[in-house]
Amino acid sequence: MTKELITAAVLIIGDEILSGRTKDKNIGFIADYLTQLGIDLKEVRVVADDQDAIVEAVNALRARWTYVFTSGGIGPTHDDITADAMAAAFGVGIDHDPRAMAILEAHYAKSPNMEFNEARKRMARIPFGADLIENRVSSAPGFRLENVHVMAGVPSVMQAMMDAIAPTLKTNAQVLSETIDSGLGEGLVAGPLADLAKDHPNVVIGSYPYMREDLFATNIVMRSRSREDLDNAVKAVHDMLQTLKGQKQTQV
Repeated sequence: MTKELITAAVLIIGDEILSGRTKDKNIGFIADYLTQLGIDLKEVRVVADDQDAIVEAVNALRARWTYVFTSGGIGPTHDDITADAMAAAFGVGIDHDPRAMAILEAHYAKSPNMEFNEARKRMARIPFGADLIENRVSSAPGFRLENVHVMAGVPSVMQAMMDAIAPTLKTNAQVLSETIDSGLGEGLVAGPLADLAKDHPNVVIGSYPYMREDLFATNIVMRSRSREDLDNAVKAVHDMLQTLKGQKQTQV
């Protein structure tokens, strides 16, 4: 019986990301975080602060992948509509959550110069049936509905929420990785590398060209959950490169 592959998608929400006013820092962090956990990130989307767009995206992603992680749109302002969009996507109601209200009341009680006003109470509006995600940075919680984890857009807050989420997630075996600097241009390694990849189906092999001073060359990156399969692919790549470099010297 094949073990279930644990997969994920990221949904970034915000007009400010699409306009370029805010430079996203969350996609790369989440991708690295999930890789370390052994979860395969399969898709990333960025959508505007538009309820229909958010609903369409989250419903598509949650049906396709094991987990969805969203970032953005759960703050106190009028355009923070992610919580309402999630309620609509799941077909549930939404209101001020007593648990979230208690957390925020305690937080603002410690800051007498900051009123717990109606705008800030918006951050306690949680869809019915959701679990809260702890926020040790600024208190206002995120939430989880089924396989969708809804987090803040502020990088430091989102990162704290990922730390809170991580122990609850199912994971795969961690992906192992090896990188070989071929010293050759991508055009030289492309054909042989394609053939080699067919011979090693349990290893994901990628080629990444770079330019260093006047040298055009290629890094070959191999990833696998099997140490044996990875080691066999690494040896095959070294053998391939030795052959190619020998041919190049003969041609010179």
